[in-house]
Amino acid sequence: MRAVVQRVSRAEVRVAGEVVGAIDRGFLLLVAVAGRDSVEDVTVLADKVRNMRVFPDSGGRMNRSLGDVDGSVLIVSQFTLAADLRRGRRPSFSDAADPEVAAGLLDALVDHLRSSGVRTETGRFGAMMEVELVNDGPVTFVVDVIDGAILPGQPPE
Repeated sequence: MRAVVQRVSRAEVRVAGEVVGAIDRGFLLLVAVAGRDSVEDVTVLADKVRNMRVFPDSGGRMNRSLGDVDGSVLIVSQFTLAADLRRGRRPSFSDAADPEVAAGLLDALVDHLRSSGVRTETGRFGAMMEVELVNDGPVTFVVDVIDGAILPGQPPE
């Protein structure tokens, strides 16, 4: 699984002009599910997101978690994050999970966060969505989870 985690002061997603999910302070998660992903990966990603200490404390240091700030999460499915851009000019999506599998694992991610007390909103799987956000900072992270482990971040070359 790959997630782009953006700390936001607000975010919303619309489908055909209708707001289907909106949050105030918290995280916007753009999530891609790969064919190799499992429920174990969902658990690891949900725990990481819930416990990331990236909100400022009274001294301005990133030291507070989502729960510490009573934050919410807006999850938006974005299979294009699974694109392979190494060859040619057109992205390959052969690593992306089949839609049924991806939808099930995204639902599991939502369930995991909600069951741990995090207010969680979503976009609409498979729909053309408009996402609007105010990135707070800006603060953005990429989290890759493979085989139940978070891969170390790689700086741009």
